[in-house]
Amino acid sequence: MPNFAQLFESAANVFQSLTDNKKDPLHVGEVMSCWTYLAFVNNIMTYEEIGLNTTTDSGVRELYQDGYKIATSHKEQITKLMQEEGVTLPRSPEKKPYSDPSAVPVGVSFTDFELANTININFVAAADMCAAAASQCLRTDIGLMFLKFQTEK
Repeated sequence: MPNFAQLFESAANVFQSLTDNKKDPLHVGEVMSCWTYLAFVNNIMTYEEIGLNTTTDSGVRELYQDGYKIATSHKEQITKLMQEEGVTLPRSPEKKPYSDPSAVPVGVSFTDFELANTININFVAAADMCAAAASQCLRTDIGLMFLKFQTEK
């Protein structure tokens, strides 16, 4: 089975070599896409911390750990870009402290099914946001960043 991340990276390198307009300022749509996606990722990371604090299922835990790793990577990349471009960052929720999943009352925590279902919905929403953002970008580097984010889901 082909590695789609490597295929995308190769295609991105070809597109990047054909057109490089990094010097152009971000237009308002690109700024809004970056700001909205970063705000979304910040909140998703909070939800993933809650999921990690409430599940004991190893499969759901692995899903949340992978999601948190991807979200952290996206947050770092888009934050760096926005800071370089002089774009104000959205406010970020505070990091949740670790808690023992067995100490969370049943009526307060989500079930493993609810957690798995919600993270799948969040991945779909994030992929949709990335596709829409990429289609609206004029700058190649920004469009490719969102396409890369989409393939990492």
